[in-house]
Amino acid sequence: MTKPTSVIIIDDHALFRRGVSQMISADPAFVVIGEAASGAEGLLLAEQLKPDLALIDLNMKGMNGIETLSRIKEAKLESKCIVLTVSDAEADLLEALRAGADGYLLKDMEPEDLCDNLKKAMSGVTVLHESLTEILKNALISPSLSRSEEEVSLTEREREILECLANGLNNKTIARSLGISDTTVKVHIKHLLSKLKLTSRLEAAVWAHRKK
Repeated sequence: MTKPTSVIIIDDHALFRRGVSQMISADPAFVVIGEAASGAEGLLLAEQLKPDLALIDLNMKGMNGIETLSRIKEAKLESKCIVLTVSDAEADLLEALRAGADGYLLKDMEPEDLCDNLKKAMSGVTVLHESLTEILKNALISPSLSRSEEEVSLTEREREILECLANGLNNKTIARSLGISDTTVKVHIKHLLSKLKLTSRLEAAVWAHRKK
C-alpha cells in the first residue's frame, strides 16, 4: 500500500485550516500532520515534521507566505510548497514562482480539484490554477521572451529538455527519457534558464509553448 502524502497547512485563519484539513483528509492519498497559524510557526513545523507537502497562505501577519516559502526552500527540506491563496494578482503569482513555489492555487477551487492538483504536484508537475494561466502568459510577454531559440543559442540537448519542461515532466522522468543523470538535467536546466533570462522551469515551459 502506498504511503499517504503528509501535509501541513500554514494559514492564519483557523476555520479555513480546519476546512482544508477536512477536505484533504477525506482523500486516503493524504494525511494532515500539522497546522500553523503563522509563517514563523509554519517554518518551525516544517523543519520538525518534514512533510511531503506544505500549503501556504500568502497574506499572513509577521512572516508572510513568500518569506515562509523562501525560508522552507532555503532549509533544503524535500517538502513541496504550494501557495493556496485568494490573490490572483500577477505580482503575487510571479513572486511566489520566483521564490520556488511548486504550485499556485486559489482558495475558491473545488475540493476534488484541490486534491487532484496536489497529487500532480507530488508527481513533480508545477500546478497552477487554470484561471491564472493567461495572467502568467501575459506577464511573460517581454523582449527577452520574444527571441527565437537560435538567437539565444540553445544546444540540441537544451532544446530537448525545454520540450520536456513544456510537457510538464519532472527531472527524473526527463533523465530517464534522455538517458542522462538527474544532476545533468539540473545543469542543463540552469544553463537554459540563464540563456533565456528566466527564473523558473514554469516560465521556461510557457516560453516553449509560445514558440510552438
